[in-house]
Amino acid sequence: MSRYWSLLLVAAFVGCDQPAPKEIFPAPPKQVLVEPGEVDADAPEEFTTTESGLKYRIRRKSDGKKPTVEDTVRVHYRGTLDDGTIFDSSYGKSGQAATFPLKGVVAGWTEGLQLIGEGGMIELEIPPKLGYGEKAMGNSIPANSTLHFIVELLEVK
Repeated sequence: MSRYWSLLLVAAFVGCDQPAPKEIFPAPPKQVLVEPGEVDADAPEEFTTTESGLKYRIRRKSDGKKPTVEDTVRVHYRGTLDDGTIFDSSYGKSGQAATFPLKGVVAGWTEGLQLIGEGGMIELEIPPKLGYGEKAMGNSIPANSTLHFIVELLEVK
């Protein structure tokens, strides 16, 4: 019987030096919460209105490349209605930037994004005639809605 206990003790001590077994199911990757970046300390509080009726204020200046109508842009953005309801966003848990051809978005975006360069941020207030007009967009955007966006221009392609 003493030989049995000796072997058991040796097995116990040998087992202590073994590395921990690998996980059968690896942990899912951690999700990073992406939020809008910093606003310039001297960013204007008042909106500027263009001839078309688009209201904007540049929240972060940039000397980076500015897009043209023919360019594709990679952006982070959040769109809200007048009451603050978020109807679309690239921010949040997924944090995946969106890529759009600039001539394939609402007119207010096409006009507004040409006002900033890569690395810049702009806030847009898009009247219905430069947005979706009299058309509702699913259950998220009622007809004749003013659209509010915060947009960070990450890249001009």
